[in-house]
Amino acid sequence: MRLASIDILRAMTMVLMIWVNDFWTLTEVPKWLEHAKGTEDYLGFSDVIFPLFLFIVGLSIPFAIKNRLSKGHNHWLIAKHIILRSLSLLLIGVFMVNYETAYDEGMVISKNLWCILMALSVVLIWTNWKRSPVSKKWHTPLQVTGFLILLLLAIVYKGGISGEHWLRPQWWGILGLIGWAYLINALLYLFLKGNLYVMLGLFFAFNTLAVLNQLDILPELNKNISFLSVIYGGTIPALTSGGILATLLYKKLSTNHSKWIFTTLTIIGIICISYGLATRPIWGISKLQGTPSWVAICSGIGFISFAVLYFFADIKKQTNWAKLIAPAGTATLTCYMIPYFVYPVRNIMGIRFPEALNTSTLGLLLSFVFALLVVIFTGWLEKRGYKLKL
Repeated sequence: MRLASIDILRAMTMVLMIWVNDFWTLTEVPKWLEHAKGTEDYLGFSDVIFPLFLFIVGLSIPFAIKNRLSKGHNHWLIAKHIILRSLSLLLIGVFMVNYETAYDEGMVISKNLWCILMALSVVLIWTNWKRSPVSKKWHTPLQVTGFLILLLLAIVYKGGISGEHWLRPQWWGILGLIGWAYLINALLYLFLKGNLYVMLGLFFAFNTLAVLNQLDILPELNKNISFLSVIYGGTIPALTSGGILATLLYKKLSTNHSKWIFTTLTIIGIICISYGLATRPIWGISKLQGTPSWVAICSGIGFISFAVLYFFADIKKQTNWAKLIAPAGTATLTCYMIPYFVYPVRNIMGIRFPEALNTSTLGLLLSFVFALLVVIFTGWLEKRGYKLKL
């Protein structure tokens, strides 16, 4: 079973993510649209997009696992899929974040070409070739070529101010953080059998870790397992566990009390936002600092967004308005990768729009049009059988 509301929410979030990721090309962007700086007690519009995507990952987990169980997959086979999917996200995330800090002058190929080849390797490896028009005999060679390109890119990579660094996780990148959140939440959901009350406890546990981490009273992780800090800090996985909780509440209420779904999710969202605002004087609202208030407010926005879209898309069946952006909800990774071709190609060709087109309202409008064009192209590829799938 698929809920139209989840696909639409994912599509909307993906479109907005492409849009806000394009703000670096613009000038005079209103402050309320941008990310807050690291020291600011402030929630910009851009600071809500990524946590909302983490929430949507959680919304999808119960449906995805139920689908695999219905196909006869056992728990260990599903766990293997979860781990491989997470490792894929971590791998792509590491390459993406290292592109941002690549030392252009020190590599044998330019930073822009490095990015194009990185994006190409992701396409070669993770395209769902079985459902593409490409002959079966080419599937394995294409994937092997993708891995060889990644290996080559790793060998030639130099990063940092003067090329002193090799590939390193840094902050794992957006996809890497999604990978960690998905890994811990999906595995716990699977082996705890999706119990509503246990998952509610997990949601509180991750939020508690976020508080303890913010207060700097969590015991320091052993350096050998320091790579688990994303999970240990609680902030990132809390947002995904909130999404799982929302879906479990939907499932429980849809049996006999479907009319309460919208009300219940909205009330929980209001409680989360109220908690975030009430605790703001303690540590502030900050995405970069990962404060508990930021987690709570963004979780609340996730609950309310799901409730509203569920009402319109699944109860009232009003979905036509979202058809244009639908591919961003069904071929999300494909959509996310396209700008990683566009930006370096534009840099190599020296394409620059007149300053008037990059400024203020007009710039924001054209940037949003770019996001829509990415989605439309994604849909064109999807209709022809080309879609990335982890």
